[in-house]
Amino acid sequence: MRTLKLGMVGGGNGAFFGAAHRAAAAMTGRFSLVAGAFSSDAVRARESGNDLGLDPDRCYADFETMAQREASRDGIDLVAVVTPNHLHAPACRAFLSAGINILCDKPLTATLDEAHALQKVAEDSTSLFGVTYTNAGFDMVREARAVVAAGEIGAVRLVRVAFPQEWLATATEATGNKQAEWRTDPARSGAGSLGDIGTHAFHLVEFVTGLTATSLSAEVDTFVAGRRVDDNVTAKLRFGGGAKGLLWASQVAIGETNGLKIDVHGDKGSLGWTVEAANQLTFAPLGGRRMVIDRASHGTAFKGLMPPGHPQGFIEALARLYIDMAEQIEARRAGRAAAADALLLPGIGDGVRGLRFVDAALRSGAEDGRWTDI
Repeated sequence: MRTLKLGMVGGGNGAFFGAAHRAAAAMTGRFSLVAGAFSSDAVRARESGNDLGLDPDRCYADFETMAQREASRDGIDLVAVVTPNHLHAPACRAFLSAGINILCDKPLTATLDEAHALQKVAEDSTSLFGVTYTNAGFDMVREARAVVAAGEIGAVRLVRVAFPQEWLATATEATGNKQAEWRTDPARSGAGSLGDIGTHAFHLVEFVTGLTATSLSAEVDTFVAGRRVDDNVTAKLRFGGGAKGLLWASQVAIGETNGLKIDVHGDKGSLGWTVEAANQLTFAPLGGRRMVIDRASHGTAFKGLMPPGHPQGFIEALARLYIDMAEQIEARRAGRAAAADALLLPGIGDGVRGLRFVDAALRSGAEDGRWTDI
């Protein structure tokens, strides 16, 4: 397998997620960063490319030019789109039109209408499309999915997911924090905690359980005075088949750093996972002892990048998504089917589901928690 050429849109100097993507891609040994449009500011874009040691000829001032020029040369195999939300759709359209594979940050777009429109373009394109719901890359999250699919906890009855953070508990956006500025600007983010972390929690529920949420009743809050987007959401979920769920996503929960957690209860047992103990999955059969699973047993595909016993973190989980994309690209080129675990990479349909959740929650919240179809 040859090293695949990676490009990046956004993620310039000082951007958190661009650096995370570059570290994850490098960890796989499958990608080499060769091109980028790292900022809408031409000077910052050029400086970012220079600091990364890239050829100045492949450091672009805008993503439209990048897509056109990379398509007309021996160009990139994959582009990572790590811009603020409002730029996801136009950037992805440019690279879809150029026939270049995409790995886009979540939420897929700023609005549901944009998501539906982008999905149509993607379906008419030959490009592969992945969405970085990073938690789908954790080995124990994939193991949880396999445990549920194998029927080991029986039919799912109840699901509880929580994603609390405290970093926006005050008006952080007024202090010069650029991450807070764009994430609390509805023109750039679309929504607040709903899009930023609520979509992660929602995707995790459907990914682990294999169920599809059909409707919700949500309460959407803005606790910080003057803030223009939501910073807290609680929602009840209904699933096909009768299962019920609870979802809480908050960025004003003081004392919480990044406390993502999911519990799934079936009619034969339960399981639980938290990102704070990402290498462990708890399992409790009905009437039996609660036990800890610390290595995957449902197929050798679910092997971490490090040997068992070495903690798996955020970068490793993101790297797993890059490995999945690399396998899909190589399989397509070789004219063979991709390995089954590579297909666990969230796709554009998962991205659209996230925006459907956001849209339904906002509509439900505006009507005092009315049950609303997703």
